[in-house]
Amino acid sequence: MKKITLLALGRLKEPYLRDAAAEYEKRLSPFCRLSCIELSPAYLPEHPSEAQIAAALEAEADAIFARLPARAQTVALCIEGRTVDSEGFSRLVTDGDESHTVFLLGSSHGLAARVKRAADVRLSLSPMTFPHQLARILLLEQIYRGFQIGAGSAYHK
Repeated sequence: MKKITLLALGRLKEPYLRDAAAEYEKRLSPFCRLSCIELSPAYLPEHPSEAQIAAALEAEADAIFARLPARAQTVALCIEGRTVDSEGFSRLVTDGDESHTVFLLGSSHGLAARVKRAADVRLSLSPMTFPHQLARILLLEQIYRGFQIGAGSAYHK
């Protein structure tokens, strides 16, 4: 069975978002083994300088690389990543020889450049900006939709 890991900086704080994530985790259980690993984002003051942001991203990169499983396909979610439609995303999560795909979700300032360079795929959910926590729910829904498309379900219309 395919393994999907969400390696995310930050946690879901709102109960309704935790409920949504739990619902998608339940829906995904017939299709994959899903795990969500939440890492603590680096502390930043209210109005950080560019240097403070860069240092925080590097500290977060160290935490990501420390938890990154070996021999997994890595997908970095970043604004400069390519966009795909739902069918293309379905192929990303269901096709190929990769038995483990790890999605990397950065903090509110994104991912360090070295994390993006090391990723197998750089993907953008949308050119629009979403709240960080909502982006995780959008990703979970698209993973579920991707498996539904792969199974030929009517879920995707």
